[in-house]
Amino acid sequence: MIDDILDEMTLEEQVSLLSGADFWTTVPVERLGVPKVKVTDGPNGARGGGSLVGGVKSACFPVAIALGSTWNPDLIERVGAALGEQAKSKGASVLLAPTVNIHRSGLNGRNFECYSEDPTLTAALAVAYINGVQGQGVAATIKHFVANESEIERQTMSSDVDERTLREIYLPPFEDAVKKAGVQAVMSSYNRLNGTYTSEHPWLLTKVLREEWGFDGIVMSDWFGSHSTVETINAGLDLEMPGPWRDRGEKLVAAVREGKVKAETVRASARRILQLLERVGAFEKAPDLSEHALDLPQDRALIRQLGAEGAVLLKNDGILPLAKSSVDQIAVIGPNAASARVMGGGSARISAHYTVSPLEGIRAALSNANSIRHAVGSANNRLVDLFSGEMTVEYFKGRGCQGQPVHVEAGDTGEFFWFDLPAEGLDIADFSARMTGTFVPEEGGEHVFGMTNAGLARLFVDGELIVDGYDGWTKGENFFGTANDEQRRSKRLEAGRRYRVVVEYEAPKASLDGINVCALRFGVERPLGDAGIAEAVETARKSDTVLLLVGRDGEWDTEGLDLPDMRLPGRQEELIGRVAEANANVIVVLQTGGPVEMPWLDKVRAVLQIWYPGQELGNSLADVLFGDVEPSGRLPQTFPKVLADNSAITGDATIYPGQDGHVRYAEGIFVGYRHHDTREIEPLFPFGFGLGYTRFAWAAPQLSQTEMGPDGLTVSVGVTNIGDRAGSDVVQLYVRSIEPRVERPFKELRAFAKLKLEPGATGVAELKIGPRDLAYFDVESGRFRADAGEYELIVAASAADIRASVTIRLPADHVMEP
Repeated sequence: MIDDILDEMTLEEQVSLLSGADFWTTVPVERLGVPKVKVTDGPNGARGGGSLVGGVKSACFPVAIALGSTWNPDLIERVGAALGEQAKSKGASVLLAPTVNIHRSGLNGRNFECYSEDPTLTAALAVAYINGVQGQGVAATIKHFVANESEIERQTMSSDVDERTLREIYLPPFEDAVKKAGVQAVMSSYNRLNGTYTSEHPWLLTKVLREEWGFDGIVMSDWFGSHSTVETINAGLDLEMPGPWRDRGEKLVAAVREGKVKAETVRASARRILQLLERVGAFEKAPDLSEHALDLPQDRALIRQLGAEGAVLLKNDGILPLAKSSVDQIAVIGPNAASARVMGGGSARISAHYTVSPLEGIRAALSNANSIRHAVGSANNRLVDLFSGEMTVEYFKGRGCQGQPVHVEAGDTGEFFWFDLPAEGLDIADFSARMTGTFVPEEGGEHVFGMTNAGLARLFVDGELIVDGYDGWTKGENFFGTANDEQRRSKRLEAGRRYRVVVEYEAPKASLDGINVCALRFGVERPLGDAGIAEAVETARKSDTVLLLVGRDGEWDTEGLDLPDMRLPGRQEELIGRVAEANANVIVVLQTGGPVEMPWLDKVRAVLQIWYPGQELGNSLADVLFGDVEPSGRLPQTFPKVLADNSAITGDATIYPGQDGHVRYAEGIFVGYRHHDTREIEPLFPFGFGLGYTRFAWAAPQLSQTEMGPDGLTVSVGVTNIGDRAGSDVVQLYVRSIEPRVERPFKELRAFAKLKLEPGATGVAELKIGPRDLAYFDVESGRFRADAGEYELIVAASAADIRASVTIRLPADHVMEP
């Protein structure tokens, strides 16, 4: 059927398939019955409404690093299946996920969106996720292909990576997604790879992806991430996103007519687009692109389970779990206590059905809510608190908010991200808007107004210009690097008085770095200062136990910028120290998208990392704190003692964050625990680490055979729960070459198994490996090579907790195609 359609198509019609129609849909060819399909973000949900803010509500799942912490592919496949159904509820046939870039520096703004520092763990979870999504008839899109491990100058930066490092660290998750899961779409990254944009990289998109791995799906650009006509199509990029076309359309037709692109090349790409439509059932039944909220009890239960399964207990001197019956006075303190920080920022954002804050979850879990005291203590927000309240939003043709508004609607928050406008006659490239609301301070005193805008804007309070985001506008880090840095100004306000807040916005006159973004965010807050910490200290002093909720939020952990350091922002470290001086029973609950330094670790009794676990945050947390569920997460990323212990942080700007448009992956294959192991640098918490509420005994490992054959071998480890509670343990199998011919890491994860056991029960972890698991990439031959000799198979509970090892022999050199 597909070939028949292609035979009937004109060149112009084939070319039309190779660009989006708009931000989220493909181009139909109605005369031949070719429908349009919709795509949607993202890894932890399926966004509705197109915009990154607002829109039809969706189930909000944990972020990828939290999923990575589960070490549970079976559970992640259930996540994929649920998200496939969520995508269909938004009229989408393609889900733009999973993200499988590697945790390289610990500072990547999208660290939270990625599973792990290790390619084996990342690949296993990605395969499970893709199987779940595509089992529902929705195409998964693995991204970002490849070497997109930082947000700094990401549209232009060249990641300079040697081939061995690519093959061993950064490419395996993509390779397994193709070979083991049959992923139907791949998204190229923004960055250049060794000088060439990945969207026009023939070696990457054709030689490796299609010819070596056998990929037969589509390759799409990241949004505004393609930069040419001839180079992209000839390299193997099928779909330019978003639409309408910029470098395809008439330009591509002309390139074919001029002989710069073969007609067969266009036909092959068009064929892959049509094949995608066929695979998602679009020809059998044209997709219904309408959207609705799908709030299922099984999704709620799964998200709640995932929150606990991915929670990593980093320290516990016996204070956890807390007994509900013995809880007298408990203080819930910190900037993340009453706020539901359920997801990271950027294109992963969705509009959640609901959110449960830690404070709400803890109150719901305890019968005596009067036993709970609350204080904020200190702030950790990067941007001023978002304006919230009723407002009127007026839209105008042209800039300057002139004449009568074309459209008027109600709003409730001071954040706008426009892909589409709410009325016909409005042009996204030439419009303006006026937001009018009222702010009533609860307390008098100094307040801070803040605003950031992609476009130009001014903020007035009672007619006085307070924040000028117009004159002298310069590019900053917000809204993917298309907005200015937040502009702030203080103003003294009276408690209870009504202040009229007006913001006038107009669209940018030109794209920035090839990206067209219209966005605005404004807010107001009263700084806490010393009084906030003093209140927290007094609250802690009056309580028996303190739950201290600290970390970051989606303003820090976000697409478009990297973190400035690995410390808790604001005055949170001071808050922890002061509260710990006032109360000896402090439990720190961390919410971050990656590792943090902990100079305060010895001052507290327990530390629980819960990441951004989705809409059931508070309920999942309460389940773990009070022992209804065991925290069974294991770190998917090494926590270094200090940032400088990370292999990418050397003080050499060419290695990180990059210099003159290039960032050198000079550490090569020594990423994460490979670096800490081999260079003998002790981490704060090692890769694979996590405590629980019960104890396990491991039997000696058993081998199916002592020689590695072409079909592989199996290592079996018996595990018994010798405690009095149900719990989970993760058996990790690492491989070490005893006499390597080339430099290799001390050990590398090659298999793992998670066992959940009742008290007294025994399970067996079956860990299968093959010749490829002994290999390194030999650049000279262009093959994976396992040299004959002895290899140590290391059975461990973490990268630093080795339980046993056995030796096997590879009788002859084994060379494998990539």
